[in-house]
Amino acid sequence: MKLNLKRPLVFFDLETTGTSIAQDRIVEIALVKVMPDGSVHTKPSSTGAENRFLINPEMPIPLESSLIHGIYDEHVAEAPTFKDIADKLFIFLSDCDLGGFNSNRFDIPLLAEEFLRVGIDFSIEDRNLIDAQVIFHMMEQRTLKAGYKFYCGKSLDDAHEALPDAMATYEIFVEQMERYQGQAAKDTQGNPLPTLTNDMEVVNKFCQRNRHADLMGRFVYNADDVVVFNFGKYKGQSVKGVLESDPGYYGWMMKGDFPLYTKKVLKSLRAELNRP
Repeated sequence: MKLNLKRPLVFFDLETTGTSIAQDRIVEIALVKVMPDGSVHTKPSSTGAENRFLINPEMPIPLESSLIHGIYDEHVAEAPTFKDIADKLFIFLSDCDLGGFNSNRFDIPLLAEEFLRVGIDFSIEDRNLIDAQVIFHMMEQRTLKAGYKFYCGKSLDDAHEALPDAMATYEIFVEQMERYQGQAAKDTQGNPLPTLTNDMEVVNKFCQRNRHADLMGRFVYNADDVVVFNFGKYKGQSVKGVLESDPGYYGWMMKGDFPLYTKKVLKSLRAELNRP
């Protein structure tokens, strides 16, 4: 089945030092770019942007993480840092939708965080974010390895290697589009989800469990399209309203262990208050 794409869709997978968006780092990234004409690119492109990188995280890789993905400190000692590859990676991802497996909750937030750490504002605005795990869990309730077997009839022998995982996710997504065309579904609370069609904007809406204003869901849009807190003592209250009534909360968040992308959104909301 050929995906109905209006622009390139990049499936990517990260291997990391851990699971903290604010503290952990990428040690490997692999990318599979699917073009609107149906061609799939998994090798270095003519622009020089490779599709698989080992990355020096500039911190020790915990043993428990290395035992999962097989990447140890010695494997990345001579590898480029994220800063070294950030510019060409940014170009490679420009004007592309993004896809992955659990990507909306982990890979995309961490990738955006890495870009912000090196001073590049990697925006997700106007991108469709395709998470094959969301579709999988809503429809079948499984994992990547089981999903590959279920949808594609294949064994994923190289699980937790970034490029095989990214390629498997792409294959799963194509099968999902075939299998679920026109089917209705409900979320875990029984609310109806958009009927799946081979349209990335529709799939994007299907994959968004909540309307997040930031990548980690610290801020969400309420029914009136107002950005509200989704945590803490001000949960459910307007962010702008709290910034006006309790200005110190802004400083607390900016000094706290929140992802840079969350802080970026907070800065933007505060700036809107100060505009004439």
